[in-house]
Amino acid sequence: MKDTTELQRAVRNVGNIANLSTPLGLALAALSGARLHAVNGLIVADRARLPIVTASAITVGSVVVLPRARLDSVLERIPGLLSHEDRHAYQWAYCLGLPFIPAYLLAMGWSWLRTGDRASANFFEIQAGLELGGYTRRPRRPWDPGYWGRCSATQSLG
Repeated sequence: MKDTTELQRAVRNVGNIANLSTPLGLALAALSGARLHAVNGLIVADRARLPIVTASAITVGSVVVLPRARLDSVLERIPGLLSHEDRHAYQWAYCLGLPFIPAYLLAMGWSWLRTGDRASANFFEIQAGLELGGYTRRPRRPWDPGYWGRCSATQSLG
């Protein structure tokens, strides 16, 4: 089984190079001054200087970018993170690279509408394993057209 996983990751990584998502991830890592490490078929770019990013990690192709943090410190907080990000690398491959970006943004918007956060109802985050990625599953909001009219501008939607 281990050989199959390694072969699958190798095929995924070749696909992510061909679809230009890994080169994009490497460019992001270079521009952010990250330090690169190879870990289980992924390229981990830790200590990236990405000032507006609040996520623990961002995967672009087969590159996992860790904003402002070292890999070991992130794994202490979120032990399953690399498994979660490994699944995102497969998602980049099966979306054929850059189409993953609008698909992910749509899924993130849907999740926000349904739960009040970007991950709980996001197909890609659920498929990657919410808990592995350090997310807490939030309940879905009621699917009641009147619900939205009852919400005031000052009321929390979460």
